[in-house]
Amino acid sequence: MPSPFPGVDPYLEHPDFWSELHNRLIVAIAIALAPSLRPKYHVAIDKRTYLGEADDSLLVGIPDVTVFTQRSTPDRPLSVATLADKEPIKVAVPLIETVQESYLEIRETGKNYAITVLEILSPKNKRSGAGRVAYEGKRSQVLASITNLVEIDLLRGGKPMPIVGNPPKTDYRILISRGVRRPISDLYAFNLPDAIPSFPLPLARGDLEPIVDLQHLINEVYEQAGFDTRIDYNQSCVPPLSEPDAAWANSLLQEKGFIAS
Repeated sequence: MPSPFPGVDPYLEHPDFWSELHNRLIVAIAIALAPSLRPKYHVAIDKRTYLGEADDSLLVGIPDVTVFTQRSTPDRPLSVATLADKEPIKVAVPLIETVQESYLEIRETGKNYAITVLEILSPKNKRSGAGRVAYEGKRSQVLASITNLVEIDLLRGGKPMPIVGNPPKTDYRILISRGVRRPISDLYAFNLPDAIPSFPLPLARGDLEPIVDLQHLINEVYEQAGFDTRIDYNQSCVPPLSEPDAAWANSLLQEKGFIAS
């Protein structure tokens, strides 16, 4: 069954689903693009790896440390320990995890450099911390080169990537930055009720740019993953929707039969 939403399904932003959606969508885009790019180009799936703090949902319990006591000798007086006035409270310390994020590179066949980099932002990219630092470093390198950048932001949560000026404040954004035209770039800005716009994939100057129908691809991924049977649409979105968007989504879900009226 297809998603009830005309564009981005906000329930897919939940931590239980986003990583899977991200990985499936990267592969789907690569498969869709490959035929139209051959033989001059090929699509490579690459990974960025860094160390970052684990999310709260990933924290695991650590077994209690076993304490070995030593039998006291008779000629040594025993020390008497007294209980502290207050009992300790349970706290969690940051755990470090290895994070891998997939992205696409369009490479000219036989040459070891990227013509275009396509990124789908993850929640870690949009929060302060190692994930954002790692991504912003990569982004700066691309923007300082002649490589094209396609940056897809399908996340309402977090801080958007920097753009010069005053771009419209919308839920979602797709940035197309061609190396030969920078700093001027194309921004597709859209909101929850909108369909995801299709966009041209920038290549080398003079080459025909294939159109990426991202809406079609994300719809296919939704059905292939069976998200309709796994998402509980009676629950609130994570992150929560604004009141107007929540009212709109509730009405839509009732109309589509995903929740009771």
